[in-house]
Amino acid sequence: MSTVKDALRRQHIETPSWAYGNSGTRFKVFAQQGVPRTPHEKIDDAAQVHRFTGVAPSVALHIPWDTVDDYAGLAAYAEDRGVHVGAINTNVFQDDDYMLGSVTNPDPKIRKKALNHLLECVDIMDATGSRDLKLWFSDGTNYPGQDDIRARQDRMAEALAAVYERLGDDQRFLLEYKLFEPAFYTTDLPDWGTSYAHCLKLGPKAQVVVDTGHHAPGTNIEFIVAFLLRERKLGGFDFNSRFYADDDLMVGAADPFQLFRIMHEVVRGGGYDPETNVAFMLDQCHNIEPKIQGQIRSVMNVQEATAKALLVDVEALKAAQDSGDVLGANAVFMDAYNTDVRPLLAELREEMGLHADPIAAYRASGYYEKVVAERKDGQAAGWGA
Repeated sequence: MSTVKDALRRQHIETPSWAYGNSGTRFKVFAQQGVPRTPHEKIDDAAQVHRFTGVAPSVALHIPWDTVDDYAGLAAYAEDRGVHVGAINTNVFQDDDYMLGSVTNPDPKIRKKALNHLLECVDIMDATGSRDLKLWFSDGTNYPGQDDIRARQDRMAEALAAVYERLGDDQRFLLEYKLFEPAFYTTDLPDWGTSYAHCLKLGPKAQVVVDTGHHAPGTNIEFIVAFLLRERKLGGFDFNSRFYADDDLMVGAADPFQLFRIMHEVVRGGGYDPETNVAFMLDQCHNIEPKIQGQIRSVMNVQEATAKALLVDVEALKAAQDSGDVLGANAVFMDAYNTDVRPLLAELREEMGLHADPIAAYRASGYYEKVVAERKDGQAAGWGA
């Protein structure tokens, strides 16, 4: 049990700055009280998640949503609050110019604009000390014949190569993919195989990030994780949960068993070994639930799935697998999943000097009431700002 606790103590789960602002669906954004107005206040809120969980020491930024004049100063601000700046997320999907794509747009001037933004984000990485550049492209087409599918792949490869060349020795980019939306006929990076192929061609500083909400229904995500770990191309996760498409709900909400299966493959494949450098990040936009509490709950859900994965009796599992004992192997697997790990995690938190119940501790802290009073004036941050 001490080995399990040691692994859980080392766990780091990054939270996203955009999760702390007002967000919603394409139909409605429900404003909440006390949401941050600036990137600095987003960091303040992220620091609360780390304060009560002990395993969320970094916060991802999204550019230009988190644009500031002094990025080194923002990084220092984060350090003063006990966290640090994590991944830098690019945005080449909101400008009107990107209606027909960004780096795959048929217009070379727009492709250049998009590439300049990506390179600017590497400059921001230099200033903040960030290791990871997150790349997601909404590029694609809506109609057959709209554009040349192969040419768009050539344009994508050219842009990725330019970004790769700009990266420092200790930096990397994580290439995301998404099945559909907003492109509904072809998406230029629709699946892990396409992302993997581009990364494989470029080299070790290009890796794949798996967003758990970006797959077709029924996709075996744990297989993807196992394969990418085996090839040393799994750069990280964007953890969320979905019922229909890319719902960006709290991780583990729709299918906690799937999250456990994923974390089992992470443990099995050495994803927690320092040399693999797998980044565990949340990517969620809370529509109706309180922002900070939603992040705390998501962190706790990942912790629970990880704890169960660490409790799998690997020797008994291998023995059953090697002997062809199908039901025995499944029973070993299910025994771990059906274990109630909440007492273990509560005990671990107390050993770390934390409250056993992070949600209860946050609610009792008075932080929410404090920021509601302090943040009455000004423009609240929201999706896209």
